[in-house]
Parts: sequence; structure tokens; C-alpha cells
Amino acid sequence: MKQKPRLYYVYDPMCSWTYGFEATRRELFEKLGDSVEVESLVGGLAPDSDEPMPEETRSFLQQTWHKIEQRIPGVHFNFDFWEKASPRRSTYPACRAVIAARQFGPKFESLMTAAIQRAYYQEARNPSDDSTLIELATEIGLNADAFANVLGDPATQQKLLDEIERCRAMKQDSYPSLLLEISETSRWQIAIDYNNEETMRELIVSLLRNEG
Repeated sequence: MKQKPRLYYVYDPMCSWTYGFEATRRELFEKLGDSVEVESLVGGLAPDSDEPMPEETRSFLQQTWHKIEQRIPGVHFNFDFWEKASPRRSTYPACRAVIAARQFGPKFESLMTAAIQRAYYQEARNPSDDSTLIELATEIGLNADAFANVLGDPATQQKLLDEIERCRAMKQDSYPSLLLEISETSRWQIAIDYNNEETMRELIVSLLRNEG
């Protein structure tokens, strides 16, 4: 039986470019409908760390936020984060939260991702902290204790490591990224267009038609 074409979406919930892409990504996926099977994978930008974020990294990320605001109309960041929070270069906790949320039903992955992005980029809350992630879980309708148990389960960390390894095996090491798999021997990198879903959709439809 011929496999259904699969579109891999590789991202990190604390990646600012992923946040900037969100509205266009949502439109793209809606218009693709059931022509492809979408599989989301978290790539894990930065491992666990309790160390304060170095000043050089803080400066680089703030410059990145400004760059995204200029490049993608309608995307805005709350720069109060850099004063109110205690930034750490650690996105694995947020990635684990996404994986943990999946365990409660497919819809909770996107809900948790959106909650993390809202907290980080709009509300100056720190998703590197488990306490923040557990609060977010309750805000999307999950039980705090049940979620905390899954979040802290070593199996969740292993799932994250396995997912990161899958991304690396497919050479998906920048976020966000899109990889179209039409067959075991046919994979196509889809260039990200942050402002226009049509360019990506036209390419995907063309590839599906030509190899279908």
C-alpha cells in the first residue's frame, strides 16, 4: 500500500522564528487539508541549564526579536521579558512540555505550543521553568498534578532525545523547517516563506502532482 505523503514540521516552541511563522504556518496547513499527513517534531534548541543567560546571548536574541518584527508584519514581542524574567538558554523544558501535552490528546500539542509562545513573547513569563509550564498546562485545561507527573517522567525526556535524533537524521537542524516526504526515496526541503503561505503550498502541490 502506497504511503500517504508526509509533511514534517520541525520547530522549537521557544524559537522566536517559529513564533513569527505561526500565522502563516497555520494558514498553510489549513489549505493543504488532508493532501498530506503532517507530523510535528520538536528539535530542541538548547539543553537544560540552570545558568543565567550570558549577556551576549541576551543581546543577540533581543536583536533577533527586532529583526523578526521588521521582517514579519503583525508580529510583536514584549521586551519586558528581559527585565522581568530570569532568562536561561534552555528550551528542553518547553519541548518536554509539548511532548507531555501530547499524551493527553492530539489537540493539546498545539494548545501547549501556543500557550508557551504567549507566555514567553507576550506575557514576559519564563517557559524554561517547570513551574511556568505547569501553570500553562492548567490554562489549557489539563490537570496540574497529572501533567507535572508526565513532564518529569524520564520517559518524556527520552522521547525528546529520540525526537531530536530523528530531526538530525533528516538533517533538519534549523527551526522552523518543513520537509515533504512523498516516498522513502523522495524527500524535499520546503523553503520557509514567513509572509506568504502560497509560495510553499504551490511548491508542495506541484511536487505531489509530479511524483503522484
